[in-house]
Amino acid sequence: MIASEILNYYGQGTEESRLRTSLGRLERIRTCEIIDRYFPPAPSRVLDVGGGTGVYALPLADRGYRVHLVDPVPLHVERARALSRTSRAPLVGADVGDARQLDLPDPAFDVVLLFGPLYHLTDRGDRVAALAEARRVLVPGGLVLSAYISRFASAYDGIQEGALRDATFAAIVDRDLTDGIHQNPTNRPEWFTTAYFHRPEEIRPEIEEAGLRFDTLIAVEGPAWMNQDLDTWLDDDVARERLLHVLRRLEAEPSTVGASAHMVAVAYR
Repeated sequence: MIASEILNYYGQGTEESRLRTSLGRLERIRTCEIIDRYFPPAPSRVLDVGGGTGVYALPLADRGYRVHLVDPVPLHVERARALSRTSRAPLVGADVGDARQLDLPDPAFDVVLLFGPLYHLTDRGDRVAALAEARRVLVPGGLVLSAYISRFASAYDGIQEGALRDATFAAIVDRDLTDGIHQNPTNRPEWFTTAYFHRPEEIRPEIEEAGLRFDTLIAVEGPAWMNQDLDTWLDDDVARERLLHVLRRLEAEPSTVGASAHMVAVAYR
């Protein structure tokens, strides 16, 4: 269902904590802004595919949404179930599953989140299949928010962190820039795992091939992710709002969307 190196990477259990500090914290703040902007009111039915340990699913359930989580990593699902059991507003369900073949009826949801599955499907047909499954389980007019890693993320990261000085990492970046397929033969976790890095212009055609209506593409972190002191910035209420204001101004600018580490597409059935 999922490549062994991807399972091993996420089996380390670090994804939940990644979104609490620095770049991951900014990613989560901006993603929550996008959710707030586009979501229908509670108690709409939400399917969080690739939902990990429930970083987005559990807060949504707490706000009154009826949330079902699906993830291919058993460790994530076990953790999400444990957190749900102690939550004031538990999830409707949390199951191990594959974004390309959901064991769920149609149409059953008002919103589908794909925050992760499209990162790790290196074959275009598989990505379109995952988007088509999201469409299948949506009610007419339902919302899909899908996340993507930028084609240029590893190059920027290699410059920022200095890893590009390493010949092995430079070869990984060269492959990323050539065809978008990111592979890490070293298994060093800081160099990520098998993934597909999208050019911004590739995203709309994949969404439309799946039968969805593309609306817009949003840069999540914009160029701010290259700042190495983000926590200090985000801790200051005034400074954080200034930063977020600029990121909102830049989020749909075609000339800079690809400079963001992550992008989120908005689409509808």
